[in-house]
Amino acid sequence: MEVRTGLRRVAGAPISWGVCEVPGWGAMLPPDRVFAEMSALGIGATELGPLDDWLPLDAGAIRAALEPHGLALVGGFVPLVLHEHDAEPALARARHVATKMAAAGADTFVLAIVGADDWSLPEQPLDAAGWKRLGSHVDAVAELTQSLGLTTVVHPHVGTLVERAEEVERLLETTAAGWCLDPGHLLIGGYDPIDFARRHGDRVAHVHLKDVDLAVAARLNAGELTLMEAVQADLFRPLGEGDAQIAALVRQLAAHGYDGWTVLEQDTAITGAPPAPGEGPARDVAASLAFLAETAAALPGAAR
Repeated sequence: MEVRTGLRRVAGAPISWGVCEVPGWGAMLPPDRVFAEMSALGIGATELGPLDDWLPLDAGAIRAALEPHGLALVGGFVPLVLHEHDAEPALARARHVATKMAAAGADTFVLAIVGADDWSLPEQPLDAAGWKRLGSHVDAVAELTQSLGLTTVVHPHVGTLVERAEEVERLLETTAAGWCLDPGHLLIGGYDPIDFARRHGDRVAHVHLKDVDLAVAARLNAGELTLMEAVQADLFRPLGEGDAQIAALVRQLAAHGYDGWTVLEQDTAITGAPPAPGEGPARDVAASLAFLAETAAALPGAAR
């Protein structure tokens, strides 16, 4: 089956099947099942799951896992600590991961800027010098990955140094790197994703499409829920079932001429018994694909 969404490159993500490295997140379905269900839905490419913890970070192992299902590798989500004065440990990690991903056929390095390896945040917020230093280190990662054939995109994300709208704007000013537009995380951080696409569409080099339930997001932002608890409470919804105005965002991206990867990344946690094949995560991703196809069919110039 071929997936037809009207968008040039559509990919999946293992986290849509609950695959996440966070302890206690939920059950992690095996790679063969996840990739088989992606393929059955007509998806032809994927991002990696947790680095080292689900698939070995080895080009041969990655290809061996993907090729039987006809899947190509887009890239992967890479958390790095980049605000400190010494960026060498982070750059060494970036080189290691990017080298392995490039050898497996990837072209995108999705960068999350964390405060520490355990995702704790600095005691003090960054000052002007800190933001300038961070931007410089992000550009160093982008230059390094470009030399290996990958494009670095900054991913604003809950629980990182680039979460709130003002943090997004601050880093936009201090780095030349491209961005991953994730409407779910932008909206949680108080940034209208459609406005981001309208104002910074020239910086968007990658898209993670996810919808979000703002009522659950409000509990997350109020500190009533952790991110893991919020995801388990269905923070992220199939496309079109949340509050992120995904159809309007797709129209805005199309108007800007976006033609990069569109990754269906609907963070899910499997907390009970694993669902039967084709149920649970696969059913939700199928609903998102159907919504995306319907949305794309209504775009100006779409084939009728």
